[in-house]
Amino acid sequence: MGDRNAFFYALLGTLMAPQVLYRVCYGSPTPSALQKSFLTISPSILHSYSRHRIHECDYPCIVPSPGSSVRGTLVQGLTEGDLWRLDIFEGGQYTREKVRVRLLQEGGDEERKHNVKGGEVEAETYVWADDRQDLEGEWDFDEFHREKMQRWIGTNEEYAEVDDAVRADGKDPTGGRGANGKLTKQLDAKKVDEALPHAI
Repeated sequence: MGDRNAFFYALLGTLMAPQVLYRVCYGSPTPSALQKSFLTISPSILHSYSRHRIHECDYPCIVPSPGSSVRGTLVQGLTEGDLWRLDIFEGGQYTREKVRVRLLQEGGDEERKHNVKGGEVEAETYVWADDRQDLEGEWDFDEFHREKMQRWIGTNEEYAEVDDAVRADGKDPTGGRGANGKLTKQLDAKKVDEALPHAI
């Protein structure tokens, strides 16, 4: 398991679409339970930023904005290799920056679910570095999920740059955590069998 944390506010981190995160980090939107167990995904909030649609794009961006906040997810357990692939996936329109996010905990009735603030954690996130004239109003995850999600899960087109870079660099796309990765090979069959029921 890695020791890096990242805050995601759209495709990669949302609890409703972890398949995109898995596809970038593991090369598959449906990794094994053991692979999933390396990452912890938690609801969180980032203050002093706002999220926007990008003109003619499926995905959003965030920019500094005092008094605003963005809900998203904190992903813990990322490796340097994961961040390398995520940097490629996010592209040159973003810069990866350190931020402080606050975990959200369940509490109260269904309407207030995940509204109780927990502890603060240092993480990295991708901030828009390109022309702000391309930005529009608030990005809508429900609309994305309804109208565009299958495109991001069902094809490899969006991941070609990451896949090409992994092949060219000769890096294991799972950071050693895949079925034939060096970390997995170090576990004997008994340890894997014991770990799987607890990883789900």
